[in-house]
Amino acid sequence: MKNRHYSFLFSIIGLLVFFPVAFLIVTSFALQWTWPQILPTEWSTIGWNALIEEPKLFLALRTSIGIGAIVVFINLAIGFPAAKVLAFQSFKGKSFIEAFLLMPILIPGLAVAMGLHLTMIRIGVADHWAGVALVHLVPTIPYTIKIFRSGFERVGSFYELQALSLGASQKEVFTSIYLPQLITSIRSATFLIFVISLSQYALTAIIGGGNVVTLAMIYFPYLSSVNNAVIASFSLLFAGIPLLFILIIEIVIRMFIPYRSLTNTQQ
Repeated sequence: MKNRHYSFLFSIIGLLVFFPVAFLIVTSFALQWTWPQILPTEWSTIGWNALIEEPKLFLALRTSIGIGAIVVFINLAIGFPAAKVLAFQSFKGKSFIEAFLLMPILIPGLAVAMGLHLTMIRIGVADHWAGVALVHLVPTIPYTIKIFRSGFERVGSFYELQALSLGASQKEVFTSIYLPQLITSIRSATFLIFVISLSQYALTAIIGGGNVVTLAMIYFPYLSSVNNAVIASFSLLFAGIPLLFILIIEIVIRMFIPYRSLTNTQQ
């Protein structure tokens, strides 16, 4: 009986995920689709043609993926040690730092971007992809630290202390203890960071000054299009890029962390 309940629940979840994707795919090829027709009466590739013929599409894809990858790398480099300190150590001002890390989430992004714009002009990274990558850290770093902090608190410091007492180095502790056990946190943080970076329109427009063309910069104007096929085509591409990125990350994880370690960790 319990298995039946789980099967029913997974079926409902699968339907809720599959139906919107299937609807977008059909809409992207629909030329004429009126109520109460179940399927389009006329089919066309006009939506995908508009997508492919966009002159800045491939530049935007390359820029978005490159900036997203850089933002993910910096987030992991900063978030991992910061989360470990917040999870395991007590020090004066810790509560203030925790509250400070939440401020980018609570404060409107436009206010933050306008304040940072002047600073980035002074240091010479405004209207450049480097400035866009740096400003994308503002809405992503807090989530990364919170995800990794929860992971560290779940794992605990017992295994690290035992390994250090047996003569292990910090590098061995990282690669043999924390890295395999924080795979779930790494997956979650990586996907969330990339999606947030990919979808940043206002921050990219302000700091990039129109010179940095990302997928969001050419996607959002198409939302005002009256052609649903064009909107559906762009939506599928916009949703597919993060899935492709997380697939690449998964391949990299499998290359550096043996499958047996992943299995034992999950057990």
